[in-house]
Amino acid sequence: MPLLLIVLLFGVMYFMMIRPQQKRRREAQAMQAALGPGDEIVTIGGLHATVVAADDEVVTVELSPGVTARYARPAIARVIKSESATTAEEPVAAEPAADEPAQSPIVETRKND
Repeated sequence: MPLLLIVLLFGVMYFMMIRPQQKRRREAQAMQAALGPGDEIVTIGGLHATVVAADDEVVTVELSPGVTARYARPAIARVIKSESATTAEEPVAAEPAADEPAQSPIVETRKND
């Protein structure tokens, strides 16, 4: 009887803990394998970037215009936007009217002595 209880306990642990973790790991590996140029990603450290190039083990990302960094594929936590989804669904934005002057969001305040 105690042996049956131990086997039952291991069976429950497998289906409640081990199997879901394996499923999440397979999904993460599939996402990391599908990375390509133009994808917007978030790293495990929380850095938002755009993929510029992808090799077998390394992904080169652009942090800001002209600034690139190399990351290992497992360091990519998630893909925010895929290039194929962006090009198919992104509407063309209308150009702002030339008559209206652009206002700066910065307000200058000076302290007078």
